[in-house]
Amino acid sequence: MGRGYRLVLVTDRRGSAYSGLLGDLETYRISAAGISGRGLTARISAVFQLGLGWLQARRLLKQLRPRAVAGFGGYPSVPTVVAASQLHCNTIIHEQNAVLGRANRMLAPYAARIATSFDRTDMLRDRDQARAVHTGNPVRPEIIEAATPYRMPEGDDPIEILVTGGSQGAAIFNEIIPPALASLPDALRGRLRVTQQCRGDGLALVQGVYREAGIQAELAPFFSDIPARLARAHLVIGRSGASTVAELAAMGRPAIMIPYPHATDNHQRENAARLCDAGGGWLIPQEDATSEALSALIRSVLESPDKAGRAAECARRVGVTDAAERLADLVCELIGDNAHMKQEQPKEITA
Repeated sequence: MGRGYRLVLVTDRRGSAYSGLLGDLETYRISAAGISGRGLTARISAVFQLGLGWLQARRLLKQLRPRAVAGFGGYPSVPTVVAASQLHCNTIIHEQNAVLGRANRMLAPYAARIATSFDRTDMLRDRDQARAVHTGNPVRPEIIEAATPYRMPEGDDPIEILVTGGSQGAAIFNEIIPPALASLPDALRGRLRVTQQCRGDGLALVQGVYREAGIQAELAPFFSDIPARLARAHLVIGRSGASTVAELAAMGRPAIMIPYPHATDNHQRENAARLCDAGGGWLIPQEDATSEALSALIRSVLESPDKAGRAAECARRVGVTDAAERLADLVCELIGDNAHMKQEQPKEITA
């Protein structure tokens, strides 16, 4: 929109839940459904829904005549990008995870460009590699605006710990993190300032553990000012969804990541591995994430501030703060708009 293009959103019935900029876009809904991890009857129904969506998408694209169609990995992008390719539209897909998602695996042969968030993406076929471009994963502008250089805690300075659960929730965090922090030596425990996303049904229990341990803690199911809290954090403990990893890297904050073990194709573990292999944090598989193991790792990080500082710097080095601009440049390049702006108002669809 900032480059003079009209943006249109194509989604399925779940699109009514979008807020912010996406919620304000001109929106069209088509039929779509996921296929993986479902029974035979559900799969047959999903194939039917995708076929219906393809017919709807073809009719819509003929009406809108877009300059480019971009898919972002959801199943509504499958019929839309396929139809766009068949109608000889410019097509691009973006993969936010370190493992190419199942929808994007279906779409890769139809895409003129494949934008990736990581410099290496598993499940991307050799024949598709030549069309892959590393753009990074766009993060919220609030993250970029809140970013400050990492400052290691010194002397008796408070140590800010941020615990995030991710969109999947993390009930196990309520079980292992409070006792892990409570078992730290007195000198460390007294300096802790904990912010933890915590579901309502476990909030009272978690608060009780922190209170008994003498740890200052602020608990809530949701915090509206996560960018500011992330900027203050000396250590983050959380899942490793694509947005979380991108924001940690863009902000340059060290993290202990416990990937959600049931993520499709274990993509959260691969996301975490990319950042940790670069030195930006530490990965603990959930099956190994006991309070004792977590406490030992936290202690080793906090008792050696240089370790946290090095991780913060490594995370920052792999962070891509201009991913949105890179992705927009790629779309403009694809449609031949090297000036990134036209006097006319061409159309561009995000599916």
